[in-house]
Amino acid sequence: MNTRKTLYQFGYRRCRDQDAAFPVRHPVVVVGAGPVGLCAAIDLAQRGVPVVLLDDADRIGEGSRGICYAKRTLEILDRLGVAQPCLERGVTWKVGKVFQRDDLLYAFDLLPEDGHKMPAFINLQQYYLEHALVMRAGELPDLDLRWRNKVIGLKPRNDGVTLTVETPEGPYDLDADWVVAADGARSGLRGMLGLEFKGEVFEDRFLIADVKMQGDFPPERWFWFDPPFHEGRSALLHKQPDDVWRIDLQLGPDADARQEQEPERVMPRLRQMLGHDNFTLEWVSVYTFQCRRLERFVHGRVIFAGDAAHQVSPFGARGANSGIQDAENLAWKLALVLKGEAPERLIETYDLERSAAADENIGHSTRSTDFIAPRSAQELRFRDAVLSLARHVPFAKRMVNSGRLSMPSTYETPLSTPDRDAWAGTARLGAPLPDAPMRDRSGRPVWLLEALGGEETIIHVPNGEAPPAGRRVVTIGEDLIDEGGYFARRFDAAPGSTYLIRPDQHLAARWRHMEPSAIERASRRLRGLEGGSA
Repeated sequence: MNTRKTLYQFGYRRCRDQDAAFPVRHPVVVVGAGPVGLCAAIDLAQRGVPVVLLDDADRIGEGSRGICYAKRTLEILDRLGVAQPCLERGVTWKVGKVFQRDDLLYAFDLLPEDGHKMPAFINLQQYYLEHALVMRAGELPDLDLRWRNKVIGLKPRNDGVTLTVETPEGPYDLDADWVVAADGARSGLRGMLGLEFKGEVFEDRFLIADVKMQGDFPPERWFWFDPPFHEGRSALLHKQPDDVWRIDLQLGPDADARQEQEPERVMPRLRQMLGHDNFTLEWVSVYTFQCRRLERFVHGRVIFAGDAAHQVSPFGARGANSGIQDAENLAWKLALVLKGEAPERLIETYDLERSAAADENIGHSTRSTDFIAPRSAQELRFRDAVLSLARHVPFAKRMVNSGRLSMPSTYETPLSTPDRDAWAGTARLGAPLPDAPMRDRSGRPVWLLEALGGEETIIHVPNGEAPPAGRRVVTIGEDLIDEGGYFARRFDAAPGSTYLIRPDQHLAARWRHMEPSAIERASRRLRGLEGGSA
């Protein structure tokens, strides 16, 4: 059920490829203009790679769907030029509270320290994010977004892929060096290649509703076990923009999905939870979920990302966040390969790194689901014992699992050069860099991640020797001034410290003392070229 009208609709336009005598060849075709496909296409276009983005619809705005976007995702969106409108409209939050019945078991703060440009989380209806991404896509000359272009055929070749695309004016073919399949959980491309998910399907059903009302609830994540208004089940409440509130109610495995969406069933549940009927129902759905993934994400020249590659439960906000991180991981690698600056085998590291990230997310998601919706008497006894202890014993609070919230993955892969020295601070090898407030050469305030952008970069702390040569170098104290000492603390920086940063802002290598030959070997390793550890 969806009571919200479509917010944004886009017209079909005929393209030149439809009039060509033979299929036109493109470096990259992205299929699916959801958040993942849009992010992948924008990232590639910003890196100078011409990209065609196909979507079978002509609109966005069918229900709010995903709403929670984590700090790392916001940092990616900032690099893509769309974070600001999302922050301006989104509801910023960092505090979560977990209740059993009416009792507060504990609260948590997801970003207790300052010195970060982006907040821990924002809540924002997915249609607003998609609109911001579509507007950004329209600004990029290397990005051709085609609405009502549905892929109905896929023919792999050794050097690319031929796609057959259906439009209101009939079908046409186009060729692509690479295809990014970001066409969602019901991926048509996955079906065309005969690929299947492996993993677990959960039977419990949940009601998800967007309710418009004036409320006194703060902008926090509230989760209840066995609330008095929904006994024996769980409930979740989130604030969104426009006085809209997201409500999740556990229904059990035997609930009838169609009946539970009927207003005569939904409205009493919501009135019982909210304690009044001064609200309107914007959108409602009943869902079950899966924790599954493709065995491989790369199949020749077709690369799967987001829900087309993996699916998780909604607990922990791991769906859209992990999908956008897929797009970021892939874009810089594909750009280097297409420009001849890296071998094709670099794409295999996308499969390696993002498969491991999917396994990590699926593991967290499965454990959250098992705790929230126990499937056996033994699991229920364990859950209830933990909740009882959590009222009184600090260690038990850490065992309560209402959905471990999305965190970026740390890549332990051949692209990283192992540490030779011990390091303190919060910067971790293979992980995204922690942000830090800095000043540029003119004294203007600037954020570290903002200054780095999306290039391979060496950060160097001078010690009287000549700085590294050959690649982009950012020198602390010259190019960026660490006025508040945040960089020094977070990176455990001292004179001579040198850091190699991947184009996706993950830390690839670091040294206490700069060695040009070691930096060169680490850089080659980062790009999938031959070269041993430094």
